[in-house]
Amino acid sequence: TPRRDTTLKKLAKLPTVYPDGVCTAGNSSTENDGAAVVVLMAETRARKLGLEPMAYFRSCAIAGSDPTLTYPAVPDSVKKALMKVRITIDQVDLIEIQEAFAVQALADARMMGIRKQDFDKKINVNGSGISLGHPIAATGAMRLVTLLHEMKRRGSRYGLETICGGGGLGIAAIFERG
Repeated sequence: TPRRDTTLKKLAKLPTVYPDGVCTAGNSSTENDGAAVVVLMAETRARKLGLEPMAYFRSCAIAGSDPTLTYPAVPDSVKKALMKVRITIDQVDLIEIQEAFAVQALADARMMGIRKQDFDKKINVNGSGISLGHPIAATGAMRLVTLLHEMKRRGSRYGLETICGGGGLGIAAIFERG
C-alpha cells in the first residue's frame, strides 16, 4: 500500500528496475498478507441452503505466451472466454485486472480493446494490486470478491476477472448476475 508521505515528485525520482525500463517500486504491486473466500456451488444447492447466488460463473479460459512476455497471454485468454459466452468486451460492465505493474494492466486493457474513455468506469474501480497490495495466494479470490460485490452494488450484468501468471500465463473468467 502507498506510504503516507508519497508524492508525485518522489515517485518520479524512483529508479527503474532495468536501465531502459519503466517499472519502479512506485508503479509495481507489493507483496502483502491477505485472505478472501469464494464459495462456488450449484444454484440448487445454494437455494436449499437459503443462499442467494451473487453471480453465475459463465466461462473461463487460459492462454500462454512467450514466458518472458506476460502481456499477450491475458488478452488472449479474455478473447477465448468472451467467445465461449458469445459476448464482446463492450458488453462487460466491470473488469478486475490483476495489476502487478501499472504498465502491464494498461497494455492488457489496450490489447483487450477496451476504449480509453471506459478505463476509469470499468477497470479496477476500487483499486488495484498497486494500491491494495498483492497477497500472492489470495489475489485471485480477493479480486473476484471485489468484482462480485461491485457488480451487485452497480446492478451490473457481466463482470470479467483476469490474472497473469509467471511464465507467460493469462487466465480470464466471466461472471453474470441473474
